[in-house]
Amino acid sequence: MRRHSILTRLGPTDRARIRTRDRDSVRTEIPFVDGERRLGYGLGQMVDQLAARSLQPTNPALDLALLAATVTAADTRISRATESQDSWTREIDLYLPVENPDLWQGESALIERILNFLTGDRWRLFFRPRHCDYRQLIHPSRELVRPRFDCVSLFSGGLDSFVGAIDLLASGRNPIFVSHYWDASTSSQRRCAQRLGNVYGDLAPRYVRAYVGFSDDLIQDSEPEKTTRGRSFLFFALATLAASGLDTETPVYVPENGLISLNIPLDPLRVGAWSTRTTHPFYMARWAELTQQLGLAVTWENPYRFSTKGEMLSACANRRLLRRNLAETISCSSISKARWKGLSPGHCGHCVPCLIRRGAIASAFRNDPTLYTIANLAAQPLDSKRAEGQDIRSFQMMAKRLLQRPELADVLVRKSGPLSGYTQEEIADYAAVFARGIAEVGATVNSVVVRPL
Repeated sequence: MRRHSILTRLGPTDRARIRTRDRDSVRTEIPFVDGERRLGYGLGQMVDQLAARSLQPTNPALDLALLAATVTAADTRISRATESQDSWTREIDLYLPVENPDLWQGESALIERILNFLTGDRWRLFFRPRHCDYRQLIHPSRELVRPRFDCVSLFSGGLDSFVGAIDLLASGRNPIFVSHYWDASTSSQRRCAQRLGNVYGDLAPRYVRAYVGFSDDLIQDSEPEKTTRGRSFLFFALATLAASGLDTETPVYVPENGLISLNIPLDPLRVGAWSTRTTHPFYMARWAELTQQLGLAVTWENPYRFSTKGEMLSACANRRLLRRNLAETISCSSISKARWKGLSPGHCGHCVPCLIRRGAIASAFRNDPTLYTIANLAAQPLDSKRAEGQDIRSFQMMAKRLLQRPELADVLVRKSGPLSGYTQEEIADYAAVFARGIAEVGATVNSVVVRPL
């Protein structure tokens, strides 16, 4: 096990001596500004796209994006297998230059709490002033064109974000959509944007898409990490970057169905960071707290937090457009799994997100045009000891438990994270959407035979 210290630099003249808290930690320096004073690793790309749409981010939002990019570097390039004691929990220190170190150091405990909850690691953050050569990382635009957007919406290329985009555009809102792409699982973003543009007008003027990534050999003697539990921290920071360029308080929409947002462990083995928390209510509430403390006029909303995925599809403002393009969206947790069977990347059909997708489409439309590696789950018995059967069996068991003891939903809804700060009525609504979501998937998998083979 090795503790890691990631030192963010802002360019050639940013050579301040940084004494790490743990002298034995593995030091990795990342220069984020090139010789032309342009932000690298995808951040400059994002800033340029926003500028082309008359959006100029604020310094606190830019510092937040820099922090998120550094988190991404650590999260995706420090191996859990070799760098932790338990093959999961890593110890990571981040050292960052910011415009106002006192402000950021005052929020370090909150940020560490957010990151610990999200990734299951142990983070520590340390801030210092920007070098004088980099006090101004974004040059003010000479144009006085006021941006026309009234909200920001995350756009992942998944089914939920597609529904969210349709509902916003159909209601007459003026959103700017924000995407981050990194692998084959985000390949659907452009296709989905094009399908929306065919109906609601070209999305290019209201769509920004950035790649923030790092080389596989960034960390000395460490293989890359594939779990990407911290990806939503970057996604949220990029949305904040866009929202900060608007003149008034801006809502950021995070479209995600209530069942996957809660992501309650279906069995005792699926706990902690093994159950992702990318849009959990606790996580989103802490983000709202953080942006408020940083003086960023941003609000966070998931309009579907009390809806199952099937209910989202059924209530979509343009069901015809949605139904025609279901197959363009991607829900699978890892579409590259198909390559192990010599197939092109696609939905496996048996992971948790795929099963929620199958249940939702069956509930809303009956016919599912998605191509799954396992096209018919009930065609033959599936092995309960292999990936193809494990999640199905877990859903079957949970559906049976809730059918026998419906009151368990109120207890289980707290398993994946605290719901402090929410009213009893809201907690009851979360329990209800969990129960309905499990029943929705159960209707699809209860007839599937899963047993040891």
